[in-house]
Amino acid sequence: MASAKTKTLAILHTAVFLAGWTGIFGRLISLSGLPLVWYRMMVSLAVLAIVLLLMGKLQKVSRRQFLQIAGCGGILSLHWVFFYASIQASNVSVGVACIATSSFFTTLFNPIVNRKRIQWVEVLISFIAIIGVLLIFTLDIRYRLGIALGLLSAALYALFALLNVNVASFTGKDSANMLLYELMGGVIFLTLIMPLFTRIISPETAIIPGKTDIIWLLVLGSVFTILPFLFQLHALRSLSAFTVSLTYNLEPLYSIAFAAILFGEQREVGWSFWIGMALIIISVIIQTRRVLGQKS
Repeated sequence: MASAKTKTLAILHTAVFLAGWTGIFGRLISLSGLPLVWYRMMVSLAVLAIVLLLMGKLQKVSRRQFLQIAGCGGILSLHWVFFYASIQASNVSVGVACIATSSFFTTLFNPIVNRKRIQWVEVLISFIAIIGVLLIFTLDIRYRLGIALGLLSAALYALFALLNVNVASFTGKDSANMLLYELMGGVIFLTLIMPLFTRIISPETAIIPGKTDIIWLLVLGSVFTILPFLFQLHALRSLSAFTVSLTYNLEPLYSIAFAAILFGEQREVGWSFWIGMALIIISVIIQTRRVLGQKS
């Protein structure tokens, strides 16, 4: 029914608004990408596990199901690691602008993951969004590392979204339990690679959070992780991964606005900014109308 799709789209847009704040924490928290994400997932895992236990809704999974869900969690953890690494190698605007390319990666990966033909309409829509991103943010060569890390993060998110849909259908678990075991898988994966990071890749990096970091990690790991991802996983059950990733193209608009207000990351807002913003919004509107126009 159209009303059910409308409700799901509203939930998805709420998730995107909340997600728009997550990049801000990359500036507020002094930890580098991997330790930051490790603590974030630990907090989220603890909070969600307590909530599910108190509500009596914690579901057990088989070993095979756990490996499938945890595998998605590992990809999710890497997406977050490269996302925050991108922000710290450049700024919030660069990191979130690159994430808006995830819809393009979704169109590339979908035929491989699901063995489906490329939807050229979706390719066209994603190109409209990418042009919008490029117009909003001029990709300064000073930020080449940040851009590369951001694009890798976007590709990982696209892969996560596609695989998550398949795993959810295979396991039959609800969104909350899916997220719980994905967080658990992410924590395990990051714990295993943490020694490599601290001893070889970045031995000088601090892994113990300061007092202010702890406060921001608690806020990020609870409100700004659990809620948007529960909403996102709910949306993925009835909407395509492309629709979800395309809608997340609005995340940079929120993040850039928040960064401008909080950190003074203002740039000259000329005609290119407004045209770019209009193109992103147009791409989301086009896909939203396509979704609402499809028969259930």
